[in-house]
Amino acid sequence: MEEGNELIAQRRHKLEALQARGVAAFGAAFDASDTIAEVRAKFEEGVTLRAAGRITAHRDMGKSHFVDLRDATGRIQVYIQGKEVGPELMEIFGLLDLGDFVGVEGSCFITKTGEPTLKVTTLQVLAKSLRPLPEKWHGLQDVEARYRQRYLDLLTNDQSRGVFEKRILIMREMRRFLEDRGFHEVETPMLQAVAGGAAAEPFRTHHNALGLDLNLRIAPELYLKRLLVGGFTKVFELNRNFRNEGISRRHNPEFTMLEAYWAYADFEKMAELVEELICHLAERVAGSLQIEHRNGEGEVARMINLARPWRRARYRDLIREIDERWFDYTSEQRRERCRELGVEINPRMADYEVTQQVFEKLVEEKTFDPVFVTHCPKELVPLAKQNPEDDSLVDVYELIINGQEISPGYSELNDPVVQRRRLLEQAGEETQKLDEEFLLALEHGMPPAGGIGIGIDRLVMLLTGAESIRDVILFPLLKPKRE
Repeated sequence: MEEGNELIAQRRHKLEALQARGVAAFGAAFDASDTIAEVRAKFEEGVTLRAAGRITAHRDMGKSHFVDLRDATGRIQVYIQGKEVGPELMEIFGLLDLGDFVGVEGSCFITKTGEPTLKVTTLQVLAKSLRPLPEKWHGLQDVEARYRQRYLDLLTNDQSRGVFEKRILIMREMRRFLEDRGFHEVETPMLQAVAGGAAAEPFRTHHNALGLDLNLRIAPELYLKRLLVGGFTKVFELNRNFRNEGISRRHNPEFTMLEAYWAYADFEKMAELVEELICHLAERVAGSLQIEHRNGEGEVARMINLARPWRRARYRDLIREIDERWFDYTSEQRRERCRELGVEINPRMADYEVTQQVFEKLVEEKTFDPVFVTHCPKELVPLAKQNPEDDSLVDVYELIINGQEISPGYSELNDPVVQRRRLLEQAGEETQKLDEEFLLALEHGMPPAGGIGIGIDRLVMLLTGAESIRDVILFPLLKPKRE
């Protein structure tokens, strides 16, 4: 029998022994004094307290035992002695293993080494662990196993758990920041007849009762703008989006976005809002505007400087920094120049897509400190307002930090005639992709507005130093496990 199977068999044998003694090995609720952190805060010598948690360490001193109990908030040591609890409870204790959940009641005392400890008077089995946990100090060495069995990663890897605690804080602070500025949090449909608000392949499904084909949303934008038509002036949604596309270090098919819209504002105001928001989050979460990103060996690979003010640069000017003659070339000359620059392009790409490929590979991926890239080609952003001085451009920004887009922001297009034309150009012959209900709403009048999106997963990567989106999503999508 392999060692792992033998250990599992031993634990199952202990489970049967507990049940033979009438012990409910997957017991009822336990009325603890509070979380372990709160128990430690209430600790006072001689006081009786109750604590519940998972056994993570056991030091056998013969007739007495020291055990560590842990929950998500911390650890506390408990002391178990036969004279205090009696032989029957000691027999039950002898059938416990690392990883089991127990509840204890005991009096507070300080050991000779200065460790706050509960001297146990009663003990209740709460849940028997039938599989051993990974060794604490080594944890899960297999990276894929960390993602597939996240619960074990969280148990054994303080750094990983810290990332998700920071993610929780980021979400909480983001809501507070926006609400303090008069924004209202709303909810819009995740099932949509037309997947609009972005250019992406949706996941499709079918509603049996209505006989209706539906899509999981790729963005909430078109519904949030309906709310501006309806009289709301500041709205936001922290939403789950779904795009049936590739998986990479920076992409997961299911991801979290913030979208916010502000009536009577423009992309410049939205840029100021986002700059203030991200700096606020960095100081709350990281305690600094200087964010360390480390390599696999734990060495600092780069420092990202979020100190304000952030640079603003026009899209075409950044392309000219790569090749000052770029916009003087013919289409064929640009394609030849891409080969010289080592930028891969597809022969079917439109001319603006070739330029965008140069931007993504030679500007975006090499930009680490914040840059608001403004005045992009209108073909890239069909939902944004045209620039009044140059109708080939739109009034937008794309915020680049750490080699990737963190946030787009627009002066939103509110002309229903131009909007229909833009969406038709984007849809080509697939006119069924037009959201007629959105266009109908727009014809009733939408105020000028600024809008933003922020990729929450990428923002968490930025603020925690994580190098893969899988490190900031609790349960990322993975290929099926091979047997």
